[in-house]
Amino acid sequence: MRAETLRTYKTVHTWTGIVAGLALFIAFYAGALTMFKAPLTRWASPPAATTSGAYAAADALLAQTLAARPDARADFTLHLGDGNQVPHRITWQPRGAAQGWTATQNPDGSLTIDQRQPSDLAEFIDIVHRTAGLPFGPEWGAGIMGVVSALYFVALISGIIILWPTLFKDFFAFRVGHNLKRMWLDAHNVIGIVSLPFHLVMALSAVVFGLHDIIYDTQKPVVYGEPRFEQMWRDSGPFAAAKPDPAPAPLLPLAVLTTRLSQQLAGFAPHTLRFRAAGSAGAAVWITGDQPCCMQRSAKGALVLVSAVDGAILHGEYMGGLQSNWMASVSSFFALHFGSYGGAPVRWAYFFLGLAGAFLFYSGNLLWIESRRKAQRNAAATMTQRRSTRVLAALTVGVTLGCVAGLSLTLVAGKVLYGHVADLNNWHRYVYYSVFLGSVGWTLLRGAPRAAVGLLWLAAGATLLIPLSSAAGWCLPALGWWAHADSAALGVDLLGLTGAFCFAGMAHATAHRVKHGPRDSVWAAA
Repeated sequence: MRAETLRTYKTVHTWTGIVAGLALFIAFYAGALTMFKAPLTRWASPPAATTSGAYAAADALLAQTLAARPDARADFTLHLGDGNQVPHRITWQPRGAAQGWTATQNPDGSLTIDQRQPSDLAEFIDIVHRTAGLPFGPEWGAGIMGVVSALYFVALISGIIILWPTLFKDFFAFRVGHNLKRMWLDAHNVIGIVSLPFHLVMALSAVVFGLHDIIYDTQKPVVYGEPRFEQMWRDSGPFAAAKPDPAPAPLLPLAVLTTRLSQQLAGFAPHTLRFRAAGSAGAAVWITGDQPCCMQRSAKGALVLVSAVDGAILHGEYMGGLQSNWMASVSSFFALHFGSYGGAPVRWAYFFLGLAGAFLFYSGNLLWIESRRKAQRNAAATMTQRRSTRVLAALTVGVTLGCVAGLSLTLVAGKVLYGHVADLNNWHRYVYYSVFLGSVGWTLLRGAPRAAVGLLWLAAGATLLIPLSSAAGWCLPALGWWAHADSAALGVDLLGLTGAFCFAGMAHATAHRVKHGPRDSVWAAA
């Protein structure tokens, strides 16, 4: 390949990577955390005095709630507990109401109904992942990330073309030494090559997820026509296959319902059941659960619509083993993005691939900054860093470390602020954006080298607070904090401790670079 052609693709790779890199860092770092939504929710949820996790207790909760609040019959969701300090609960939101309700059963059998909502910390982290934290709402943020993902795909393809002539040479080369730029480039190349299939799937699927509203709006008049599209949209709803029947009929006991499901769907374990028209013969339940054998369309699990009266499957197109070939291929595409297959080994693999992806975008910005220093040094005897280089360095530090520290602190805030603020879920947003925007503003004001060390220590300290808050819950219960002894919550604490040590090591190395590195570097303290 001609050198001029390679230079062109290198320019394309560089600038698409720079434009998309910071948003993608946030998406990948937060996306890595979303692999463990359930443990994060468990860690952030206070212990509760619970009844048995058996289906009989859930049936009793259903009967009590529907008797006390008939308005919930139209549409409510049962969240099955696991009997380990996690209670069964029912949530619903009456049509037109601004806030929903939650019902739980106390150990003495009495019913508690209030408007206190469980923490949506894991959901907030997922929104940050899907929108890169852009404050334009989930729809606009996802659309912007669809465009960013398209640039990401271009960067991947151009990177492959750049590396192709020396692919095997660069793959096996990782040179550790005094030439830090060479070492970072080797690490960037190796991680990019090893995780290329993962990144291609992420890029292509994220384009579709981010721009699907635009795609649908385009298809509406061009492909289907307005009336037909609206009818198709109504027919594709989760309860579209359920035929209304107002005749009175009792709900099938949960133990019977799950037994009939297990006979038809081997290995399926439900965890969330959304009921509609309970008490009528047309009652249906949209069930979400785990199906380890199959690729799952939703990040929340496999989905199936069942009659709540006799347990017959009404719609199983989202359930492995019941899908058409077309829907199975679509579900595979979704599952490859969400990591909703293969159980814990796949989740851990996606977690580390997500962190590696975040490093890929961070290192790409560093390589561009160092390349500018080399070019300017060759062009002039005395060199002063350009404003564009200083600004990109500051944004790279502020955005990446602000995201890390913000997510760690908003996780801790879920435990520290519980019971002290009226709307904890809004406080998750306040804490994250305050830390994130403050970090970006601080680096722009102070410059990358002066701010980097302090922000790394902030990230280390914020992440260390995760296990420390649990330790305080054990040692000082009067604080109102808590600590869970199960493996899910302890895993969050262990990852927090490991992350804190990693960021502390990075802070030490960065301080050494700022003090002893080349004086013409953008990372040198003035």
